[in-house]
Amino acid sequence: MGYVAVKGGIEAIENACRLFALERSKGESSPLGVDQIRDQLYLAVDRIMGEGGLYAPDLAALAFKQAAGDTFEASFMLRAYRATQPRLSYGLPATTEGMRVIRRISSAFKDVPGGQILGPTSDYTLRLLDFDLLEDDAARRAAFRERIFNDLPDGSEVPETFPKVIDILRREGLLDEARRTEAGQAPPDITRQSLNFPAPRSVGLQAMARGETGGMLLLAYSSMRGYGNIHPTLGELRVGYLPLVVPHPDSGEPYTVGEVKVTEAEVLARFEGQDGLPRFSLGYGVCFGQNEIKAISMAVLDRCSRSERPGCPAEDQEFVLYHIDGIEAMGFCNHWKLPHYVDFLSDLDRLRTAQQIARKEGCHADERMAG
Repeated sequence: MGYVAVKGGIEAIENACRLFALERSKGESSPLGVDQIRDQLYLAVDRIMGEGGLYAPDLAALAFKQAAGDTFEASFMLRAYRATQPRLSYGLPATTEGMRVIRRISSAFKDVPGGQILGPTSDYTLRLLDFDLLEDDAARRAAFRERIFNDLPDGSEVPETFPKVIDILRREGLLDEARRTEAGQAPPDITRQSLNFPAPRSVGLQAMARGETGGMLLLAYSSMRGYGNIHPTLGELRVGYLPLVVPHPDSGEPYTVGEVKVTEAEVLARFEGQDGLPRFSLGYGVCFGQNEIKAISMAVLDRCSRSERPGCPAEDQEFVLYHIDGIEAMGFCNHWKLPHYVDFLSDLDRLRTAQQIARKEGCHADERMAG
């Protein structure tokens, strides 16, 4: 629809884009390098990759810089770029048992095979401003790194693999896995097929893997607080690098082309069992990069979506999957900033007419009462 009331639109839009670029480059500080963003603001980069649905740290850092730190816009840019690229192959199914682990914890057990590995996290720090970072420079960083690497123990060995904590419960028959109905089936691709409900579990996991972190946290939190039936225990949380294996284009044999950083969460929920025996039910979440809040929220929502009698929004699969896509939600919200003159003038005319009718009817009612 054209809006004839808009004058000089192209020039105004171009100037608005220039002003945005000017705001991004204002001040006397040195320009942020994409490598700086990728290395130092890695949690933001990881979040953008997950929500954009493309594992590309350099491009995610570039999008973050271009969007002036707006993660919604950056994710939008990354997903738009992704849509322009050819699809060369599909990765082969992988398990996280072969993950190069940098962080691994369980809140269900104190001692787990392989041990708890706290890894890089701010979970155990005070949420106080560190004013030393105001004077951060290359010399300070070099001294810090030297202290870290000089204190490393000699001859320490890191296991190549770590056993899954959930397998402890699985071996004892304490885990309900009767809902594995898609084994052996090729999962649908939500980037090429529209959502249909009820959606298979693999479709729900795909949608949540690129869902917006805050939206998923909100819905999962509602269930944790009682607007649902899931009060989870974290069986295991893993952060690490997962080998990416694809069929070789010539031989068809499995071929490792690299690795991707992912976060995996498995949560244990309320007792359940289809054969009359009570068991734990399992929720699963995995996403690009280190984004533990998203992975845990995804696992909770995965379990919520399998409730037999949904009683809250978090347990309604259609409600959840239609509202967690941050890019779609942001686009719909942003579109209200575009011209809506025709719509509003129509509403304005109807409102004025309705008021005139109401006043006339009020006058007639007063005349009848007076007579």
